[in-house]
Amino acid sequence: MVTGCPRTAQPGRMLCAPCFCPGLGAPGLLRTMGILTLVLWSCSGQPAFLPEDLPAHSSWEYQGGDVFIHMDSSLYSLPCSTIELEVANPTYQWVRDRPDPKLLSVTEEGHLLFQNFQAADSGNYSCTISYTEHGLPVSQTFHYRVLGYHVLGGLETLMIFHSKLCKDEWTKMFLWDLLERLKQLEVEQHCKIHPETSTCFPSADNPSNEFVVQIQLTVSFFGPNWDEQCKPQGVEVDADCYRRTAQQSLKKVQHAITKFFKQHVIFHIAGPDTSRIAFITVFIGFLEIKNCSEGYGQTKQLQRCLECCVVCPPGTFSPSTNTQCSLCPMGTYTMIYGAAFCTPCKDGMITQGLGTRSMTDCMKEERTKQVDAIIRKVPILLLIVLPLVIAANLLFVFASCYWYQRQYRLSSPMTSKMAGITKTMEKVTKFCRIPRQSPQARPFATALNMTSETDTSQEGEEEYLHGELTPPRTPSLAAVSDDTPAVLELEDKMSIFEVPSTNAGQKH
Repeated sequence: MVTGCPRTAQPGRMLCAPCFCPGLGAPGLLRTMGILTLVLWSCSGQPAFLPEDLPAHSSWEYQGGDVFIHMDSSLYSLPCSTIELEVANPTYQWVRDRPDPKLLSVTEEGHLLFQNFQAADSGNYSCTISYTEHGLPVSQTFHYRVLGYHVLGGLETLMIFHSKLCKDEWTKMFLWDLLERLKQLEVEQHCKIHPETSTCFPSADNPSNEFVVQIQLTVSFFGPNWDEQCKPQGVEVDADCYRRTAQQSLKKVQHAITKFFKQHVIFHIAGPDTSRIAFITVFIGFLEIKNCSEGYGQTKQLQRCLECCVVCPPGTFSPSTNTQCSLCPMGTYTMIYGAAFCTPCKDGMITQGLGTRSMTDCMKEERTKQVDAIIRKVPILLLIVLPLVIAANLLFVFASCYWYQRQYRLSSPMTSKMAGITKTMEKVTKFCRIPRQSPQARPFATALNMTSETDTSQEGEEEYLHGELTPPRTPSLAAVSDDTPAVLELEDKMSIFEVPSTNAGQKH
């Protein structure tokens, strides 16, 4: 933070030094350069200006995460920023992701206030804090997802009365009168009493003149100012405090209801024709319940209280008898948090799948049939395309095999001829007892030997017997081995290609 330019009077000159406060975080290199530019220009007496490439406005956005607020909390304060900001004259603006007829209550410090938090108050909230720093407008936005929850705990009350009349009209009037009398008990015990069922049937002892009226009530411990003992600390509240408060309320409410019906044994209900019917208390029973309230389910999102019930998000619902949030079935939707049931689509429209969150996802059945028809045609297209792909691959494989076999057949005759020549050379070498030669010299040497023996076999023997010719010399092949090629000397070559003249035969 720039604290000022201390000026010190010196003979003939003026000094100016910028001072920065290290307590605030730097907004960035460009912003720091802009501040330095302003300070230097102001110290030099020139009009200050910002370079064109510097940002004229700085803004940041942060994800504040999930905020869990207990059902029917008397007062909950959600701060705008998750960090403390020491800025001058900030302005705060809270907005919600969807229109809300209820106005948001914001304090001067920018805290959003929730009073008697309900499931419908859940949703996405954003707070923008705006201020000016070093002549530059700055804004920071924090996003939160607010979810309601409650600890397990409740009381189920079963009451049985005797009456001389069994009609729905009289039973409803009696139930209404009973709830009006119990309102004072709700205020004193900070609880809520909800009617569940009411039935009427003839008595087993006197079925003609006496009837049994059975009423079932559910008591919730989360009434007005029920959490006075548990004050929020920061953004979180200790769930153990809520558990202890619920257990204490269980005993207090049970004792208060028992005392109430001991004081009010007979209830007189007046009809529209000034007739009066008496309802006599016969039995009062209590049962502790561990179910989630309607619109809540055990989603295990709250790590510090895994067994707690969290509000169901849009697209899901939960009646009072369930402990889990279920997806909206086909043809229904819900756009709110904490829905006990899903809203059916209008005009017989249906949805494409489960868990629809908006009414716009409802469509006519003809359109859905077209979509289903397209989806059903996909397997048929796959059945048509896959065989073609497989056939093309097989054709390629067969063509490759055919080409390879044809090339092999073309080269096989030459290979057979070479194999025959090699076998013949081995036989000749073995027969003539010629040392084994390398493959490079065998064809040439064998051909020479065979030519020499064929041409001179008969005439050479005759001339040798008459003593006119000396025996033909055998080429010197003693030096030939398996590793050295056969080399013929010039004399040997001459003796091999020497053909006996016909004159020698004529002398005899």
